[in-house]
Amino acid sequence: MSTARLSPRQPASSRPRSGMRAAVLGSPVAHSLSPVLHRAAYTALGLAWSYSSVECDEKGLPALLDSLDESWAGLSLTMPLKRAVLPHVDEVTPLALDVGGANTVVLRDGRRYGDNTDVHGITTTLREEGLGGDGRPDAVVLGGGATACSALAALRELGQREIPVVVRQLSRGALVCAAATRLGVAVRFHTFDELGDALAGARLVVSTLPAGAADPYAGAIARSGADVFDVVYTGWPTRLARAARFGGARSVGGHAMLLHQAVRQVELMTGRSDVPVEDMRHAVGAELDRRAA
Repeated sequence: MSTARLSPRQPASSRPRSGMRAAVLGSPVAHSLSPVLHRAAYTALGLAWSYSSVECDEKGLPALLDSLDESWAGLSLTMPLKRAVLPHVDEVTPLALDVGGANTVVLRDGRRYGDNTDVHGITTTLREEGLGGDGRPDAVVLGGGATACSALAALRELGQREIPVVVRQLSRGALVCAAATRLGVAVRFHTFDELGDALAGARLVVSTLPAGAADPYAGAIARSGADVFDVVYTGWPTRLARAARFGGARSVGGHAMLLHQAVRQVELMTGRSDVPVEDMRHAVGAELDRRAA
């Protein structure tokens, strides 16, 4: 496996043809919003492409990848496949290596290219919403999993080089610690018992915790006055988001990250630079409303 920098603008000779296929892989995968986002993009772009959801775990991933023919343009990956896919791609972007996971595989000219668009999703969301103010966000990250690693890379891109990370147990910070070393950022670990110390001076809290896990800390975070980016996108607004707004801060959910990471995926898979962001935004909003009802 070698490194490569993927460009959404492919040479005409290698651009995907009409009638191509793509899919999201994961386990479980039925909840994924990727089909809604990608299909909305294909429709708006006038592409006769298909996009499906495929249940796949780590054990089944190698055989599935080997079964894909030239009609496949790419794959979106959710848990638990983002780290597992790295040994099975021909080339991978430096960013995906640094973060320690790829959520995207582009299939082009008989080769597999791994990339990470989650970082793009986070940075674009924070910039679009203006969370954390102008310039360096002075953010605190909650959680120690794969999304926390992507958050470190996004905050580095926004200019923050020292990042407090709050985990349940310090022993659960190994994944983030390794990613921070590769990314060239310093992390200061705290447990949730030390949340007040971590929040001192923070202008932004990035919660990568599962749904409901941040609820016990919503009051303390709201009292800090920090803006909130909560990667949860179901049951929105979350208790954490509501508390932040009640305290006068701003908040945004994971649906915005999902939108922008999918926009980048569509660019990479189709070679198109005119991806219809607003069509995709409308489609995912309508789907979330439907699920809430």
